[in-house]
Amino acid sequence: MIEINAGGPVAEASADVLVVPVLGDRNWGPGADWVADQLGDFLTDYLDEIDFEGKPGAVASLPVRDRLPFKRVLLVGLGQDPDAEQVRQGSGSAGKKVTRDASVATTLHLVGGWPVAVLEGLLLSQYRFDKYRTEKKPSKLEQVTLLDIDEATAAAAAFRATIVADAVNLARDLINEPPSAQPPSTLVKIAYRLAGEVDLDITVFDPDNFEDERFGGLIGVAAGSHQPAAMIVMRHEPPDPKGHIAIVGKGIVFDSGGLSLKPPAGMESMKTDMSGAAVVMATMQAIGALKIPVRVVGVAPVTENMPGGGAQRPGDVLTPRNGKTVEVLNTDAEGRLVLADALSLVAEEEPDLIVDAATLTGACPVALGEKIAGLWGNTDEAIERVKSAAAEAGESVWHMPLPSFYRKNIDSDIADMKNTGPRYGGSINAALFLKEFVGDVPWAHLDIAGPARWPDDEHYQVKGGSGFGVRTLIRLIEKAAE
Repeated sequence: MIEINAGGPVAEASADVLVVPVLGDRNWGPGADWVADQLGDFLTDYLDEIDFEGKPGAVASLPVRDRLPFKRVLLVGLGQDPDAEQVRQGSGSAGKKVTRDASVATTLHLVGGWPVAVLEGLLLSQYRFDKYRTEKKPSKLEQVTLLDIDEATAAAAAFRATIVADAVNLARDLINEPPSAQPPSTLVKIAYRLAGEVDLDITVFDPDNFEDERFGGLIGVAAGSHQPAAMIVMRHEPPDPKGHIAIVGKGIVFDSGGLSLKPPAGMESMKTDMSGAAVVMATMQAIGALKIPVRVVGVAPVTENMPGGGAQRPGDVLTPRNGKTVEVLNTDAEGRLVLADALSLVAEEEPDLIVDAATLTGACPVALGEKIAGLWGNTDEAIERVKSAAAEAGESVWHMPLPSFYRKNIDSDIADMKNTGPRYGGSINAALFLKEFVGDVPWAHLDIAGPARWPDDEHYQVKGGSGFGVRTLIRLIEKAAE
C-alpha cells in the first residue's frame, strides 16, 4: 500500500524524487519554475544537450547531486494545453522511473487541477505481474506527496484513485493469470470473496441450474470442457438508488475455438478472452468500495471453449434465454453465445442502461488498432453516456455503426439467426447479434478485443492485461448518481 499525503510548497519539500511538469516549448509548469531558478544555466544546458522541450511522454531525469534536497528531479513533458489523460499518462511515465525509489513529491496535479488523474497514473504504473517469476522486482515506492494542496483534497483524491487503481490491477491480475490456474470455479471463488469484502449480493448459477434458467448459449459453449461453467451475478443494492445500470462481461477463461479450432498462434493470448468478465468483477469491487448510490448488477458468464468429445458442432441450434434460436456455424464465435444468455437475463430487469464489455471480434482491432475499443448501441443516449464516461476516464472508444440493413448478414436458413456473418463487417455483425438479446432496453456494447491486451509498456500501462474498461464503467456509474 502506497501512502499518499498532502505537502506544502515545493521549496520546502523533501523526497527521493521530485516530479514536476514542463509544458510545450519548454514552458515551466508549477514547481519546474522553482527548479529552473535553483539550477540556472546548468538546467538549460543539460536540457539542450538531451533535446528536451516538454513534448508529451518525454521524461528528463536531472542529476541534481547536492544542488537540491532530492536524489533526482524528473521533468515530465505534457505538451501544450494538456487534458486530464495527458497528465495521467505523464504521471505514469514518471511512475515507471521511480520504481526503485521510496518516496516521491510532485506538482503534476497543479496543471489543470487533476490530483486523481496524477495518482491513478502513478499507482497504475507500479503494477507488476511477477507471480510466476523466480526473480521478482516489485516496486519500492512507499510514499507520494502532492505538494501545494490541502489535506482534505489530497485525502479525497487518494481515496478514489486508490480504489480505481486497485480495481484496474485486479482486472489485470485476472487477465494475466494462466488458464490452468484460473478455471471458472476459481473466478467464482474470487467473486464470492469480493462480494464479502465490499458488501455485494451474489448469486452463482452452476450447470445444474442452466437448463431451468434457459442458458442455452452457455450450455452449448461449455459442452466441450471438463471444467464446470458458471453464470456469476453480483449486485450492488444501495438504499434509495439514483439509477439502475447493468454491466455484462464475456468470461471465456480459455478459447481454443472449439471444434472450429484456432491455429496455435491464435491461441497464445486466449487466456485473456475473459477480459470482459474481469472488467465487470473489478468494477463491482470498486462500486461497492465507493458506495455509489446507483443500483448495479454485474453479470459474468464464465466457461472454457474446448474441442472435447461432447463439444457443440457447427450446424447445431441453440436457444439462449430469451427464446430466440441460433444456428452455430462457427464454434469460435462463442462469446456472443454466452453473452446472449447474460444480456437476456439483465434485460428482464429493465435497467436504465445495459453495457457489455467483451473481447468479441478480431475484426475490431483490425479496424481500430490495439488501443481503441469499438462502441455500438441501440440508442443515441446510451452511446453518448458511454462516450462521455470513457472520455472523462481517459479510455479511447470509437462509435461504430449498427445499420439495420446489415441484419440480413446473420440470417439463418433454419433458425432465427446464425452466430456468424460475412468476413467483412465482422464486428458489426457481432454487435447486431447481441442487439437481438436486449429487447427495448437502452444498451451499449464495447468490443475491447484490442485494448484489453496492451501490446507494450507505455506510460501507466504495462504489456499484457490492461484492465481497459474498468475506469469507463466506474465513471459511467458515478455520473448516473450526479
